[in-house]
Amino acid sequence: MRLILLASVYPPQRSSGAVQMRDLSLELVRQGHDVTMLVPFSGQKDTWRIEDLVGVRVVYLKSLPTTDQSHFRRTIGELLMPLMMLLHWHATPLKDERWDGVVWYSPTIFLGPVVHVLKFFSKCRSYLILRDIFPEWAVDMDLIRYKSFPYRFFKTVANYQYSVADVIGVQSEGNRSYFQRWEENKHKRLEVLHNWLATVPANGSSIVIRDTCLAGRNIFVYAGNMGVAQGIWVLMELASELRTRSDIGFVFVGRGSEVKKMREYAESSRLDNTLIFDEVDPDEIPALYTQCHVGLLALDSRHKTHNIPGKFLSYMQAGLPVLAVVNAENDIVSLIEQEGVGQVCTDPAVAVLASKAEMLLDGLKEGEDYSGRCKKLASRQYSPEVAARQIIHAFSIEKD
Repeated sequence: MRLILLASVYPPQRSSGAVQMRDLSLELVRQGHDVTMLVPFSGQKDTWRIEDLVGVRVVYLKSLPTTDQSHFRRTIGELLMPLMMLLHWHATPLKDERWDGVVWYSPTIFLGPVVHVLKFFSKCRSYLILRDIFPEWAVDMDLIRYKSFPYRFFKTVANYQYSVADVIGVQSEGNRSYFQRWEENKHKRLEVLHNWLATVPANGSSIVIRDTCLAGRNIFVYAGNMGVAQGIWVLMELASELRTRSDIGFVFVGRGSEVKKMREYAESSRLDNTLIFDEVDPDEIPALYTQCHVGLLALDSRHKTHNIPGKFLSYMQAGLPVLAVVNAENDIVSLIEQEGVGQVCTDPAVAVLASKAEMLLDGLKEGEDYSGRCKKLASRQYSPEVAARQIIHAFSIEKD
């Protein structure tokens, strides 16, 4: 098939979404498909740029910056993004090409107009890879009020995005309930599309724990975005709670709105068991994980949507059991418990989480085969090959 993929992020950007779309596009090429990737990118002077990245034709279209911006500036950037993309796309030599299918990744919720135009001229179907249900999660986090003007605005944009999708792939069974009315349309299809992550060799990391004050300790690692939605502060409280354990260390790697505050907290609290590093290249993460023992995962307890974060996949792939504190009734709770890949709690009380951490370490010391179970789960359920075949299959069937 001739496919065009869209996402607001792609390498050289370092987010989990960028890595996922890279892995998916490469896998689709490996399976014999012709793939073009369309990406808005603020870090270039030219209005458009085309590169061939290992068989994937990547079209970078100049846009306004949307990361590390205020909420207002980010909204303006994302609102103008589809208009700028369509304008700059029209100037490329590819503007008259036609496609057998359009696949796009959300977040962002603002790519609907671009998908609509590509579908219209190619007379093809579309597949929405939906990873965040927005603005619902923003309401849960008290970032916006339900039925306020911002909520109604973002909900209208999100509903438009859903309307141009023929198939929506949500990341968890629990998220199907948000689309019951949408799924009633006989021409629409809803399915669970699990997250995915390609295997990357552990070729080296700029972070070498044996050269730090945490050398010789059991390392709890968190790698990824550190913002409000991640509920990261319970993990900092955990580090403080376990500061007397000389055999435990905490490593945080990434970027986000809370990083500066975390560093200030660690310094003021004199947490000698905690190190906080800036974001590193995603390809360094496997080598970092070989130096660690447990992967940390936190989601703010106010969330009501279901989420299987990309970092969970990276922990599974590396054979790291997970210590997770997440919102109640999240599908990931039963997943962790049923697969035996770590410890999870829905109570954000730090004493409860500390107890879970110690139970996990005890299991590791007693020879519990967490690593084997983690790797089996990653291979069975979270591979790019499985995701790519599922998306292609969705284009070949009509809803009954």
